[in-house]
Amino acid sequence: MKKYIVLCAGFCLALGMTSCKSSESAYKKAYEKAKQYDTQTVEQTSQQTYQEPAVVAPVQTVAANDARQVDNYDNVAVRQEKVSVVNGNGLKAFSVVVGSFGLQSNAEGLQQRLKNAGYDAQIVKNDDRNMFRVVAATFDNKADAARSRDQFREQEAYKDAWLLSNQ
Repeated sequence: MKKYIVLCAGFCLALGMTSCKSSESAYKKAYEKAKQYDTQTVEQTSQQTYQEPAVVAPVQTVAANDARQVDNYDNVAVRQEKVSVVNGNGLKAFSVVVGSFGLQSNAEGLQQRLKNAGYDAQIVKNDDRNMFRVVAATFDNKADAARSRDQFREQEAYKDAWLLSNQ
């Protein structure tokens, strides 16, 4: 009985090892198909006709003194959340958020680092999401808040800074 089991196991093993081989013809077919595709694309590109370039308006040069930089801060994304001040002087209409934490102690650590750097950092809480937001600066208008956010984003530690509008 044991001989038959060992014999059957050996036969199954040998059959399994030989059936897993990839045939050379499959590789050859794939190579031929890729080669055919390459030759078709070369032929198609060579058959395309020459097209005249589009007419482009001439470039007008302007003195550096005359160039105006237009900042469109009306289109800056602002999140609206209902938040309450946990630690700080109070929020204005727009705030720059540089950190969000689930634990208040983590938010307090970032707030202290910002205060040491000279910012009037505050902590607010979003009760709906149970998150503590660290506000680095708060402003009355959107343009000033957006400029401040951009300055924070230039620093590696605050590259994910965003704007908050208190509801």
